[in-house]
Formats: sequence, structure tokens, C-alpha cells
Amino acid sequence: MKPDALLRNPRGSRLQRAGVLLWLGCTAVVFAWAQGSASPSAHELAQRVDRHYDRLNSLKAEFSETYAGMGMQRTESGTLFLRKPGRMLWQYSAPPGKIFLLDGKYAWFYTKGDAQVQRIPAKELDDLRSPLRFLLGHTQLEKEIIGLKLTGTPSGLFTLTGEPKGQEKRVTRLSLTVTADGAITAIEVEETDGAITRFNFTGEQPNASVSPDLFHFIVPPGVPVVDAMPPV
Repeated sequence: MKPDALLRNPRGSRLQRAGVLLWLGCTAVVFAWAQGSASPSAHELAQRVDRHYDRLNSLKAEFSETYAGMGMQRTESGTLFLRKPGRMLWQYSAPPGKIFLLDGKYAWFYTKGDAQVQRIPAKELDDLRSPLRFLLGHTQLEKEIIGLKLTGTPSGLFTLTGEPKGQEKRVTRLSLTVTADGAITAIEVEETDGAITRFNFTGEQPNASVSPDLFHFIVPPGVPVVDAMPPV
């Protein structure tokens, strides 16, 4: 007997009716779950990333950085600080004393013990850490990454992949691993020589208390400042 016939049959057993109602209810729940869990498009997820970071004024997170290429492998780690407008600090704990700082006007590079401090105008910056710069203003991810494509991951996260605008001669692929609500958990950069750099982020603290004084680089006494050339 069909389920609808059972519902119309006043002599149908209570057990049969309860079974049909349960079947219909489960069907509705499964259908609703399937509709709600449908994967977003690359456009939809890029917009979620935009919204996630547009509403932030500052951010603090722990990071690990791995590099593999040119016969070398390297792992570093530390704390990342972001503050709008245009300020970024990568404060390394391994190796200790290494700093990459963007103060809105210049980018500063220094590791404790180096013979010089390197400085470059922010507008000329082409560093592999610079993809996060688009999080410091009004984010428009689809304008920053060319040919954006979306794939899922076994862990339930998503990967947005494309080519970063303005770095075509150096970078062939930029991949962002993001949550369903648009938070970035990893960035992977593949260079034209095949080298791969990956940044993983944990413990994100949106709108953390980040002092603007943190983004003022103090040149160590006796260490000269050199105006560096952009990477080629």
C-alpha cells in the first residue's frame, strides 16, 4: 500500500500511520539538510571571505610557514598582527628576532644579527606574505585573484585557487584554504620555479586589541637601512 493511501485510510493501523509520518518527516529533514549543505560557488565563497574581513579592524593569529624548493626545506613560525588601514606585522618566534613589518608606507625586513635592515616602499612590495594585504582594506578577493576556482577538502574546508594579480612573473598559483564562513586558515603559494610556500593560521582573534605602536619599526642602533629592490 502506498504511503498516501495509508494516510487516507481511517482503518489503517496506528503503527502504519506512525511509520509513514516518520518516513515523511525523515525525508523532509534529509532534503532540508541537503539543500543547506550544498557547496557554495567560488563567487559565493569569495564574497564570504570579503564580508569576514571587511568587518574587522584588526586581527591576531598564530602562523607557521613552510618552504620547499631549490633543494631546501624550511619551517618557521610566529604571530601575525593586522590592523587597518594597511598595517601588518609578522613577528617570528622561530627564528627568534625575525620581523616583516608593513607600516602603511614601507615594508621592513630584519632578522636579529643581520648586518642591515631592508626597506621597500609598500606600493612596490612583491613579497610572498603580501597576499594578505588585501585583507587590510576593502576586500574584493575576485579582483585580487585571477581565474578563481573552488574545490572542497576532506576536512570540510574549501580551497580557492587562482593567480595573484600583479605577481604573474613570479607566482603561478595562490591557494586559500577557508572555512564555510570565509575565514582563511591557510595560504599556499607556488612560484614559477616550482618552490612552494605555505602559511597555516590558528587561533584567529578577530578585532583583537592591537596597538598602532606595534607597527612602528625601530632601527637597531648601528644597523644601516638599505632600500631594497623588489623581488624578480
